[in-house]
Amino acid sequence: MSVDSLRSFVQALDDAGEVVRVAHPVSADKEIAEVADRCMKSEHGGPALLFEHVVLASGARADIPVGINLFGSMRRMAMALGVDNLDTIGRRIEEMVRLKVPEGWKAKLAMLPKLAEIAKYPPRTVGGTPPCQATVWRGDDVDLTALPIITCWPGDGGPYITLPQVITRDPRSGVRNVGMYRVQVLDRHRLAMHWQRHKVGAAHWRNMAARGERMPVAIALGGDPPSIYSASAPLPPNVDEYIFAGFLRRKPVRLAKAVTSDLVVPAEADIVIEGYIDPAESLVLEGPFGDHTGFYSLADYYPAVHVTAVTMRDDPVYPTTIVGRPPMEDFYLGHATERIFLPLLRLNLPEIVDYHMPAYGIFHNLVFVSIDKQYPGQAWKVMNALWGMGLMSLAKLLVVVDKDVDVRDPDTAWWVALNHIDPERDVRFTNGPVDVLDHASRAFTYGSKMGIDATTKWKEEGFDRDWPGVIEMDDATCAKVDAMWDMLGISLRPRSR
Repeated sequence: MSVDSLRSFVQALDDAGEVVRVAHPVSADKEIAEVADRCMKSEHGGPALLFEHVVLASGARADIPVGINLFGSMRRMAMALGVDNLDTIGRRIEEMVRLKVPEGWKAKLAMLPKLAEIAKYPPRTVGGTPPCQATVWRGDDVDLTALPIITCWPGDGGPYITLPQVITRDPRSGVRNVGMYRVQVLDRHRLAMHWQRHKVGAAHWRNMAARGERMPVAIALGGDPPSIYSASAPLPPNVDEYIFAGFLRRKPVRLAKAVTSDLVVPAEADIVIEGYIDPAESLVLEGPFGDHTGFYSLADYYPAVHVTAVTMRDDPVYPTTIVGRPPMEDFYLGHATERIFLPLLRLNLPEIVDYHMPAYGIFHNLVFVSIDKQYPGQAWKVMNALWGMGLMSLAKLLVVVDKDVDVRDPDTAWWVALNHIDPERDVRFTNGPVDVLDHASRAFTYGSKMGIDATTKWKEEGFDRDWPGVIEMDDATCAKVDAMWDMLGISLRPRSR
């Protein structure tokens, strides 16, 4: 399945029985969040929700429906990216990064379809009036309070845009970045942009401030699901998010020039908020905000965005999400990243078999890694390498196990790890950057990390005894019991092996 707009994605979810359309009036002030939270914490992530009668803070009915939890299950995340299984994308990436120029003309000709597929991915800028600019608000017509932007939690500083594609450009190189940052509504035509110091958008802002120039910003909402996801993906530096979205879609993303700046925006976006940041202005207070840690991130000072235009398509859906105590919708977005980027981790660390970030670890707090151990000390080598790779540098706890351990089953991974470690020998600490939202760190964005080597220990690692085997029943006995199970009168479902 490949869909080009959020509206068509909602329809595809509806056809698949994945969405509940809520006709009852529900307020954008915390009520949508409470309904969504109850659904997100139900089995398998609950249903996607489309609120068709949204009540604004003014008491008026919003003209635009709100979609939430659209990506909040394994099935919906796969549907959003046009696959049956998220590992399919990882295999495509693995196949591409392993491409080598073969010997012989026949083999080289066989490569051409792959190379031609890559050439299709760069986004294409379209002319005329794109769908995202069917309606245009400028000047006094701009009123952010007329949009169904939700307030998530009672301690939040105000309504928040939570599922955006924030588009900026490096003033020196001209390279575009698309990031997913929370954005607080301050009033009818001003926003507070929360981009953490290690984010690319923040680097663009610092560069513009050093030049004393206003920074154009565009905030796209909706559009095709792969583009929405790509804004959240931790792509390597200078990899364009819309090229990556094109790769996921297997066709280019269509872009269009913004109406009040020279930035380009997704032509199929549902809503686009255009504006600028003036580096000469003082920062504004942003927050607090109920964050994905399950705790509030405290108020701090960030740049204000002055809105110059709001554009939208004829049939927009306002996409949003909430974050908080896991499990939440963002786990499934993060899980997609985990599956998709495994081949890129293996480029530098081929001994990695798999890795997993369980929901309760909120991405950076806990990472299980299984490796094909070939020599003593290899677990420590892998940990140090991971702490030096992009956002993996924020991982608070890395647990390394052997290749036969299913790290996607955290209960099993912990069972093995807790049996395999001598705490003094197998646990080590180091210091480095930590997540901005880590309220327990010794300093802002700086703190300690812990590594646990839960692999089988070798003699060279100081273990001279025999390592015991795992208790498992033999296959013959299991087969006999399987055959007699229905005759035993036991209603429990037999476990699968």
